[in-house]
Amino acid sequence: MPYSRPPLKIGLSPRFLYKSPLELGFRGKTLQYLEQSIAHWVMSHGALIFMIPSIETGGLIRRGNLSVEDYVESLDGLVLQGGTDVSPRSYGHEPLRPEWQGDIVRDRYEMELLAGFVDVGKPVLGICRGAQLINVAFGGTLWQDVPSMVPGALRHHDPELYDENFHPLRFEPGSLLEQLFPGQHSGLINSIHHQAVRDLGAGLVVEARGEADAVIEAIRWEGPSFVYGIQWHPEFHSGREGLLDCTVILEAFLREARRRKTG
Repeated sequence: MPYSRPPLKIGLSPRFLYKSPLELGFRGKTLQYLEQSIAHWVMSHGALIFMIPSIETGGLIRRGNLSVEDYVESLDGLVLQGGTDVSPRSYGHEPLRPEWQGDIVRDRYEMELLAGFVDVGKPVLGICRGAQLINVAFGGTLWQDVPSMVPGALRHHDPELYDENFHPLRFEPGSLLEQLFPGQHSGLINSIHHQAVRDLGAGLVVEARGEADAVIEAIRWEGPSFVYGIQWHPEFHSGREGLLDCTVILEAFLREARRRKTG
């Protein structure tokens, strides 16, 4: 059935892959890609997804030709998807272990995208790494490794279970989550991360914490536009009984995009 209104155009930040498997045939080339579940989750509500390749010198595209502002002007909202660690250097720390150095190139690009959408009041939704990136972009810090740095923390990442590693969270009183889930104060989510929000960025508030260990699981900006970050992967909840149905979070994000588009 066709939609009565033109579909929203939502930008999705890419994942970066610097060393692709030889069998893919891209020897020595950087790949930028998306995981299809996140695209399909947003598209299931009638929005079009456009992956936003980076604009960088040294390639076929020069900064003088295109800018982040061109993307911002053309799109109605931004989703920051999951992926590799945020670099500790992006919040002024040194990596405590070599494998935690993250991807500072992606950090800088996504922070530039985030700033562009925030500047014009268009909504932003951050998922897993995306939530961490939002916190860092607003001046916050991260726990580089929850298991070794947060006493009493649950196992937030299990390589064998992957997206079947679950734990409960509790909504903060007065949070947007409490408004979106009336009469509900908690939910079961997946957990696929070893980093997490430590010190909150400026203007950010906590929306949810792990029920057993108080690790921050959702954040929201109190500024004039919609900027929301969730630590779990809602796109992996679809069709799984017992897990928090995050449709209302996506609808809130798309509603803000529509309001900004027609307002």
